[in-house]
Amino acid sequence: MKTQLELARDGHISEEMRKVAHAEGIDVEILRQRIAKGTVVIVGGLRQNSQPVGIGDGLGSKVNASIGTSTEIADLGLELRKAAVALESGADTLMELSVGGDLDKIRRTIIEATPLPVGTVPLYQAFCEATERYGDPNKLTEELLFDVLERQCADGVAFMAVHCGINLYAIERLKRQGYRHGGLVSKGGATMVGWMLANERENPLYERFDRVVEILKKYDTVLSLGNGLRAGAIADSLDRAQIQELLINCELAEAAREMDCQVMVEGPGHVPLDEIETSIILEKKMSGGAPYYMLGPLVTDVGAGYDHITAAIGIAMSSRYGADLLCYITPSEHLGLPNEEDVRIGVKAAKVAAHAGDIVKLRGRVAERDLDMSRARRDLDWERQFSFALFGDDARAMRDSRSPGAEHNCTMCGKFCALANANRHFM
Repeated sequence: MKTQLELARDGHISEEMRKVAHAEGIDVEILRQRIAKGTVVIVGGLRQNSQPVGIGDGLGSKVNASIGTSTEIADLGLELRKAAVALESGADTLMELSVGGDLDKIRRTIIEATPLPVGTVPLYQAFCEATERYGDPNKLTEELLFDVLERQCADGVAFMAVHCGINLYAIERLKRQGYRHGGLVSKGGATMVGWMLANERENPLYERFDRVVEILKKYDTVLSLGNGLRAGAIADSLDRAQIQELLINCELAEAAREMDCQVMVEGPGHVPLDEIETSIILEKKMSGGAPYYMLGPLVTDVGAGYDHITAAIGIAMSSRYGADLLCYITPSEHLGLPNEEDVRIGVKAAKVAAHAGDIVKLRGRVAERDLDMSRARRDLDWERQFSFALFGDDARAMRDSRSPGAEHNCTMCGKFCALANANRHFM
């Protein structure tokens, strides 16, 4: 089986490319050229029930929703409900990040239950299985690690966050700068750092990168180069350890493309507003334009309970400056495992923010919808407003819950409606 990258380089337009081009409203030949160049990837589409999603240059910003069990709460039914809510709320992709329960069963059940392309972080399962087998995550063997990668790809995982860019040199940068204000916040990254220090060995995912690519290419699973040293505090943003990992990941992205593997690069984390554009410029320039998967970003550290808003601000700016896939954040971030309502709120906040960024990034292709909404509001045409709203059913329910009974009025201004009064003179 050829990857979408190989097909594109051969000049072949696949059915997945046609579907993505139609969904994005762009010429399929232009899409093929971008895939061949490595600035666009297609996730999903190989599973019978999966919808292909395009991520990258010139395409709409996509939103990922993350779900998964913890060691404290391992309820497959809850995760299935969260997956359904993510789909209903408009998520474009789903990451299954379980670390508690029967991990193979949970992953396979969720992949089967959703049409969304599903991503994973294989280090989670690898370290969980090492702990179960040997009583110590630091006893993880290289063969077990690569077995987990192959097992997950064979299950139909569409994209995989693999922490290849953490190497001994990056850890040395972390030590020399005196650690961090916010510590290490990536579960996979922190555990891999611990493994490397305990075993005094290089990261096998970096050392054997060709094997990583060989496995993912076999299944056309998109390689998402994980951001294991991402900042967990805005004061740590763009520090030397993070930049070292980004540099390595960008070099590895180039190597993966040379081996015909679809690839994107992951980014931080907690980032102040004035460093979002810088982060994206660095990634795009050093990686040759590989799609950028931003985790958040969160633009302040003090938004606990409302971090879906903190992230929405970062997502809007990230989308505007060229990020391609944005990972939602829920209100329970930093506080506890998300429930269904957290997922719903997180996805919808991220979708609004991504759309705001796309108005600038994609110009007229997206702004037309906003223009239609503006005209419907001017005309006090509520039905058309609901049709153009990102979440029309929510808007309708809110209006119905406090409707004045009059066809055109609302309870905000009533008889003092500015539009109604002005329209009499101009329409």
